[in-house]
Amino acid sequence: MDSFTGIRFKKETAKRFQTFSRTYFKSHTEAMSTMLDFFFYNEISPKEKLGPTGRTIEAKLLKRINAVIAIMRDVEKTQTKPTVAMIQRLFEMEEPNKKPLIVEKKYDNENKEVRFREKRNIKNEH
Repeated sequence: MDSFTGIRFKKETAKRFQTFSRTYFKSHTEAMSTMLDFFFYNEISPKEKLGPTGRTIEAKLLKRINAVIAIMRDVEKTQTKPTVAMIQRLFEMEEPNKKPLIVEKKYDNENKEVRFREKRNIKNEH
């Protein structure tokens, strides 16, 4: 049988460890041994951060996705829709509306009769 030794911890820390140990391991000794092995074999310090958590990565991805959506909407609004409208106008087969010519009023109701004629002088012909 293995011998045990006592280590002093603050009450709050000891309770947290006991709760954690009971959840995942059969004994407190196995929990402590596994935790120490994890840090030793992975060559990391328990004080350093392992990187962003799943929530922070998700938040950053959502921000980027929203930015991409905003860019796509802007491109659609400023480039795609106007281009499509111009192409549709090019391929429309409608005849343009023929507008009547603008004519001055004084020439509009012009008499078609000749008002002046050249005099023909039959007597004085040389």
